Amino acid sequence: MQAIKIDLYSDTVTQPTLEMRKFMCQVEVGDEQKHEDPTVNLLQEMVAELLGKEAGLFLPSGTMCNQIAIKLHCSPGDEVLMHSLAHVGFSEGGALAALSGAIPTGLPGKRGIFSADQVRKAIRPINRYAPRTSVVSVEQTSNGGGGTPWSLSAIEEIAKVAREYNLVLHMDGARLFNAVVATNTPAKDFSAHFDTVWVDFSKGLGAPVGAVLAGKQELIEEAWNWKQRLGGAMRQAGIIAAGGIFALQHNIDRLAEDHENAKVLAEGLAEIPGIQLDPSEVKTNIVIFDVASTTEAMTEKVLQEGLRLSILGPNRFRAVTHMNISRQDVKEALRIIRLCSKEG
Repeated sequence: MQAIKIDLYSDTVTQPTLEMRKFMCQVEVGDEQKHEDPTVNLLQEMVAELLGKEAGLFLPSGTMCNQIAIKLHCSPGDEVLMHSLAHVGFSEGGALAALSGAIPTGLPGKRGIFSADQVRKAIRPINRYAPRTSVVSVEQTSNGGGGTPWSLSAIEEIAKVAREYNLVLHMDGARLFNAVVATNTPAKDFSAHFDTVWVDFSKGLGAPVGAVLAGKQELIEEAWNWKQRLGGAMRQAGIIAAGGIFALQHNIDRLAEDHENAKVLAEGLAEIPGIQLDPSEVKTNIVIFDVASTTEAMTEKVLQEGLRLSILGPNRFRAVTHMNISRQDVKEALRIIRLCSKEG
């Protein structure tokens, strides 16, 4: 396997720092299934407070957060409205249908953002022939939309329509803190309108594993049942929960550096012949761009130079900046892409 020197595949490739590793080794642990792990309990309380919710539940992955949340809100045959690129519906192995029997309906919208009017038009009239529209799911930021953050006003408009029709609101907050930093909006304000919301620690925040789902106390108590059923219950989980605590304490504000590196990358890519993107649309840490050659051919070339990108289509790449990518790495990545594009 070719050695990867610059990994822009995703912010999931981040490595915990030495300081985080030391912190994780030193925390007090216990049986989290019995609520006796003080570190897990603290992380859950921290997230609930940050998001303005009554309780939180530490889970191994964001996918489990999404799927448990939908399970709490849906009966088999119910419909969940989301963007057509939403991770919860279309990048989690069909779990929405397999676990909840729910129907994902994808709405169009530029860069992963749909409108309140689209939600209103998509809500089905109640009759025995149609699935019941039950949930609206928002992904913050939109991964497939190039890391675009939802504005607070757009969320408020969608929430107003959802409440008018008694729909449940769920937020996939995998990169919520990127939106917080990019828009200077408190996480609590973004999450205020949602019945359930979760945040991830293993992306830009740099922890090795884990996420926390938050909501009302009774919902989280029910979520515990599904955590057990799906094999997400753990024992001395404080060792990994500690990574989340460290991340919340040290790694939120530094996301701005990733955003700035993504802008530099996008502006540099736009100057390379044969590459298409609009740098002004890059708002956080994800850069999506099209190439004249096929991604298959281009991938092989950049890998030989030690650069890894994520393939989104036959001519489309995604590059994600993160805490292990420096400004010099961005410049080197541009050099490699420029070289491989010329070879074309």
